[in-house]
Amino acid sequence: MAQQYQPGQRWISDSEAELGLGTVLAQDGRLLTVLYPATGDTRQYALRNAPLTRVRFSPGDSITHFEGWKLTVQEVDDVDGLLVYHGLNAQNEVVTLPETQLSNFIQFRLASDRLFAGQIDPLAWFSLRYHTLEHTSRQLQSSLWGLGGVRAQPIAHQLHIAREVADRIAPRVLLADEVGLGKTIEAGLVIHRQLLSGRANRVLILVPENLQHQWLVEMRRRFNLQVALFDEERFIESDAANPFEDTQLALVALEWLVDDEKAQDALFAAGWDLMVVDEAHHLVWHEEKASAEYSLVEQLAEVIPGVLLLTATPEQLGQDSHFARLRLLDPNRFHDLHAFRAESENYRPVAEAVQELLDKGRLSPEAHKTIHGFLGNEGEALLTAVNDGDVEASARLVRELLDRHGSIVRLTEALRIAESIGLEKPPAITVSQSV
Repeated sequence: MAQQYQPGQRWISDSEAELGLGTVLAQDGRLLTVLYPATGDTRQYALRNAPLTRVRFSPGDSITHFEGWKLTVQEVDDVDGLLVYHGLNAQNEVVTLPETQLSNFIQFRLASDRLFAGQIDPLAWFSLRYHTLEHTSRQLQSSLWGLGGVRAQPIAHQLHIAREVADRIAPRVLLADEVGLGKTIEAGLVIHRQLLSGRANRVLILVPENLQHQWLVEMRRRFNLQVALFDEERFIESDAANPFEDTQLALVALEWLVDDEKAQDALFAAGWDLMVVDEAHHLVWHEEKASAEYSLVEQLAEVIPGVLLLTATPEQLGQDSHFARLRLLDPNRFHDLHAFRAESENYRPVAEAVQELLDKGRLSPEAHKTIHGFLGNEGEALLTAVNDGDVEASARLVRELLDRHGSIVRLTEALRIAESIGLEKPPAITVSQSV
């Protein structure tokens, strides 16, 4: 049955309870006009579905006159569609208070107040909200939260990498998949999950200028991330004191940034939680001198907690180039090129020992000694099982070696090993270093 509205009746807005008590002014055809004296606002609603609830107090309730005195309701009369309250004031005197004289500042902010005032929604709306909250709760508890919404079909190793990286606080990681294995998708998954989990709020994406629009389209189309593309024109035309503070996700061309010192100052002042650098193998570094692009990224990496570098297979451009990427992630761990070369050479016997295990199914005494020296006593039980012919132990041993963070084995050898034992995820393709 349709609501009956009369001028002078008091109603409260279901969607704007902060407006206080409203007074019906007029009903004109299909429109209802309501004045909210507490704020001076006037609202017009469609008569058929006005989001209003009639304010009707019951015996025992305490109500307030617009002059400030209170009345404890004992009896309620309905006179020509208007409510009249009878009861006792603070001096126990019998008084009458028409609803037109109720205080305009009555609000129902608490759930109990709304319930006792009869300001409730139909059961269908409650059920919808309840099931929506249930569904949201299931999503938040899902291990794929932030990973399952991408408009793509990630393969197993992408999901593994994205989850492992995104679940870290301030991850500092080098994604070094082969060309075509989807580093951009992995980076988008990491960004998306970090944002949803609250581990990052502001993300800076540095890319070559020719890839800027490709990244913009990928982030918006596949991840629904509203990335702001920054170039010289947008930076100059912005009215903000710091244009980079206008957005949470900034996509910046590295070439322009290197040439614009004012933009660099604004970028450093904006503050970021995560920096993503695409085509990081193009950042030129030598022991004697580094390029301007490399130096800028290095300075940013010193002040931004999370760093994600996307690059081609690291040693494709030589060991020096690989070292240059790693020192951006952890300059304390990778501080000397010559020490890094020596350390990498020490890993070669481990790779050869693993290859022997894959070829022959057993370990020679020399290979056993090499792996034992690498894993220590904690690997002795696993090595014993391997020598007893346990195939599953052999797979676990290889995984144990591959899953160690750092450049344990040469990446090309690690990839071949992972493929040869049929691993679903080739973890050594992604070299990660956490500070």
